[in-house]
Amino acid sequence: MHEMGVAMQIVEIATASIPEDLVGARVAKVNLKVGKLSAIVPDSLQFCFEAVSRDTALEGARLHIMEIPVRAVCNACQNEWGIDQPAFTCPQCQSGDITLLSGRELDIESIELAEEDD
Repeated sequence: MHEMGVAMQIVEIATASIPEDLVGARVAKVNLKVGKLSAIVPDSLQFCFEAVSRDTALEGARLHIMEIPVRAVCNACQNEWGIDQPAFTCPQCQSGDITLLSGRELDIESIELAEEDD
């Protein structure tokens, strides 16, 4: 389950992103972009994130996962389309000379800090 390693990296990156002058700041939400070809199982990543974020500034933070569809462009005819099956040929000209435009992402889009209690 490589989701555990990914979750550990998310916690590490998010923790390092908290400005040093914000002592005691807590993360409320981490927004991720995850491509359909990234081989990430969102429920498994959520479970692992909850486990590895315990006793950190991310404990209790929400992990928001935006799944990015697979999109491609044909280099022969310039047709652009979404891929929802394991068939990587252009539906217009049947060429196999394609470029993937999206679907492999695994990016932290933003990190939201919790507001201080007054």
